[in-house]
Amino acid sequence: MTSAPRTGGAVVLAGVLAMLMAGCATTPSVRQASDMAARAPKEPLGTISEAGSTLLLPLAQKWAGGYEKQHPGVIVTTAGGGSGAGIKDAIGAAVDVGATDAYLSAGDLVQNSSLLNIPVVVSAQTVIYNLPSLSANVHLILDGVVLADMYDGTITTWNDPKIASLNPGVSLPPTKVVPFHRADSSGDTFLFTSYLSTQDPDQWGLNGYGTTVVWPPVASAKAETGSTNMEHYCALTPGCVAYNGISYLNQAQTDNLGEAKLVNAAGNPELPGGPAISAAIAPFVSLTPPNETISMIDGPAQDGYPIVNFEYAVVSRNQPSAAKASEIKAFLQWVITTGNQPSYLTPLGFQALPSDIVTLDEQQIAEIGS
Repeated sequence: MTSAPRTGGAVVLAGVLAMLMAGCATTPSVRQASDMAARAPKEPLGTISEAGSTLLLPLAQKWAGGYEKQHPGVIVTTAGGGSGAGIKDAIGAAVDVGATDAYLSAGDLVQNSSLLNIPVVVSAQTVIYNLPSLSANVHLILDGVVLADMYDGTITTWNDPKIASLNPGVSLPPTKVVPFHRADSSGDTFLFTSYLSTQDPDQWGLNGYGTTVVWPPVASAKAETGSTNMEHYCALTPGCVAYNGISYLNQAQTDNLGEAKLVNAAGNPELPGGPAISAAIAPFVSLTPPNETISMIDGPAQDGYPIVNFEYAVVSRNQPSAAKASEIKAFLQWVITTGNQPSYLTPLGFQALPSDIVTLDEQQIAEIGS
């Protein structure tokens, strides 16, 4: 008698094997799960937003890259817009850090009394010009009175006797003067008009100084937005005279623009090199108040460059959370220490903060909380 095939056990075994194979196909191993997690997008550990001064922008971009490299997972965003926009954005909490060449005014603090202005680096402003007939090694000497005359239309050509008297032996062309100024609310305008007001209080004093001013109605005048445009269009305009931050001087030289020596309060013409900038700020360090609001324009140093300033980070002492306060404090502390090293500053012409200013900075940074 032949027995029936014994198929029941085989069927059960096949089912178990199928389930095991299906499980292997759908359930990743521990190592696979770990690899998948490592490849998954990660939330940033912290974000810091900065905007404002176009003078500071090239350095702010370098700082952002350096900080992110040393603090993986942190994102730092930077933008320009001008100092006026930086202050406005800080007042309205649109950014974490507003960057400005001009310190906070009383009116700014009325809008937001929690704001701090913290120096982050020492800067200077250059006066550039487009006179192709002059050799690159010639630096025209200009002062606040002559520049005021150029900007109000009193001086209309580059061979004017007032310019010639400051530059004996230089063959000046009869080129028409084309004064460039900023169209946006600008810390550069604040610095430049402060210099004009200081050296020519009787004439330019009527126009005043600030991040925006009412410019005299000169037919040849040009208005540009941002530091990049000031340099670029000056390079395209023979006869141009313009003011711009030192961080754009390398580009101006590449574009064959001249760089003026500016006459200081002692009557000496100086270029904005490192020694002249350091000499200019030295008398002001001990005079800087705890809130670090100070003008250093046209100071008393015999060999100091006359248009120097602190670049400021404008931040609120009242942050929405302890975590955000900690992020901003850590970033600012890095900026005034590691970020003030020559590798960051020297290529752009900035100078490091004096140690006494760093101490004042740290006291202000300590006020930031939630």
